[in-house]
Amino acid sequence: MTALSHEQVLSLIPHRDPFLWIDTADLVEESRIVTRKFISPDLPVFQGHYPGQPIFPGVLLCEIALQSGALLISQRGEGDVPPGKVPVATRLNNVKFRQMVRPGDTVVATVEIVERAGPAFFCNGKLTVEGKTAATVEFAVAVA
Repeated sequence: MTALSHEQVLSLIPHRDPFLWIDTADLVEESRIVTRKFISPDLPVFQGHYPGQPIFPGVLLCEIALQSGALLISQRGEGDVPPGKVPVATRLNNVKFRQMVRPGDTVVATVEIVERAGPAFFCNGKLTVEGKTAATVEFAVAVA
């Protein structure tokens, strides 16, 4: 059981601002990761989604889960991500949005690998704000 700083996150996945949606990883295990992202009120996305009543887009909640899955796979070592390869999303299933995420919220993502088939990892993600479920998603990530 370990944690990852922001610098360690940057060393393990290729995502960068303005499209990096993980600040830190609070917990990293063999097949499970818990990450955290503060949703800054200054994000440009809030200028148009929805002015006067800003809501963090659901597709970006999915991206938090996907990046968390990529981070989990990348930190495993064991040759799961060969040099020059990156984990990429290949499938999203059963996405459910349960609660709106607003500026100033901190999203906690818990992602688990439930199965591996060759270069593909099948995962479940749960995103929460203050302990309440904001979204759930099943997805696949492949090393390509």
